[in-house]
Amino acid sequence: MTLVHETTSGPWRQDVGGALAAAAGGHGLSDGAFEKALARLAPLLENLRAHYENDTLALLRIPEAEDDISEAEEALAQLSEGARTIVFFGTGGSSLGGQMLAGFAGWNIPGDALTGQSGRPRTRFYDNLDARTLARALQRLDLESTRFVVISKSGNTPETLAQTIAAMEALRGAGLGARLARQMLAISDPPATGKPNGLRALLEPEGVRILDHHPGIGGRYSVLTNVGLLPALARGVDVKAVRAGARVVVEDLLNAKTPEALAPAVGAALQIGLAEERGIRVSVMMPYADRLARFAHWYAQLWGESLGKGGRGTTPVAALGPLDQHSQLQLYMDGPRDHLITFVRLGNDGEAAGAQPLDAALAARAGVPYLGGQTVGALVAAEAEGVARALRDAGRPVRTFEATTLDEAAMGALVMHFMLETILAAHLLGVDPFDQPAVEAGKRLARQILES
Repeated sequence: MTLVHETTSGPWRQDVGGALAAAAGGHGLSDGAFEKALARLAPLLENLRAHYENDTLALLRIPEAEDDISEAEEALAQLSEGARTIVFFGTGGSSLGGQMLAGFAGWNIPGDALTGQSGRPRTRFYDNLDARTLARALQRLDLESTRFVVISKSGNTPETLAQTIAAMEALRGAGLGARLARQMLAISDPPATGKPNGLRALLEPEGVRILDHHPGIGGRYSVLTNVGLLPALARGVDVKAVRAGARVVVEDLLNAKTPEALAPAVGAALQIGLAEERGIRVSVMMPYADRLARFAHWYAQLWGESLGKGGRGTTPVAALGPLDQHSQLQLYMDGPRDHLITFVRLGNDGEAAGAQPLDAALAARAGVPYLGGQTVGALVAAEAEGVARALRDAGRPVRTFEATTLDEAAMGALVMHFMLETILAAHLLGVDPFDQPAVEAGKRLARQILES
């Protein structure tokens, strides 16, 4: 087997060389362990390709879909009429993916034909249930110009149902009870599942429109369905381009002759190989762009909830550079040798395009003459490279993801890479990547406490 350090997922170049023994010494993954982990993935790649051909794993086919996009666009346009704010209710996988794509788009998206306004409605996400936060939000929002989007796959998530009931009561208290059908929109499992659905029972009598949640794609994997695309559309994201980027990575899977030719397989073999051979039990995701901050949190749920079962798995940590150079780096550089740090960064000063160079005289006065004539983006890029190099020099395992452009296609490729990497890692660990039994146990106990 020919070991490779660099592989690609769409526009992203993955370099795992800094996590192998040649760079990290006795703390990196040995060639032998890397080869064995990759070889164990060969049967699963064949299995995934069969799932694609037989259309038995919806996640692999969703990048090709289009009908649900037009439905989401039409529903959002209708909801947005007269709106100044759109509030999203949902938690976990019903929120993090949408926040990630919406956050990628940034703020203050200019208006267009979707709303006919000078600017799009503001978007707010309430994904963590807190009584005071919810109460203050409902008191302070201009409810007449506020719209609510409620997302729950099962329709039975108690936190989301509590938020929805509280919003309905607030709207009625503001004299808007007769307008609930105009003020709210939901996404939940279709009635055809035949399962009890509290959200549908709550909203259907009010005439609220409910879009069907994809029945074959749940929670943390739903970012490429209407669950993630609706918030993205609200921010002006080109969601077709997002799916096109994801489709490139699926095509890589279909065309890969061997696991070492597929970037997600290389990533999975690296992570689980390090855990099993070197005791690397912490997976740090550290992007160097504010627009990827929520990506790190989405990854933390994806990795943790998919793999943490039966005493197996590694612990994901969401970080953000350069911020966490000043809050977490000391641990990674000089603490226990149990971390793999994945840097996600933009090459060629990607975020610095068109930025104004810093004034040389002011930089000299501040005692940092080397910043004179440089852009802020150049500083961020230099820090991302410098920190990764310093960790490698200290024998700390490092992986880098780099792209020259952060656009919708790049985002789609990034999320599909890590969904596939997670599924492949679960195979190496011998766990089901799609269930979450411990989470369900906690929900049952909470219900018992309330009922008693």
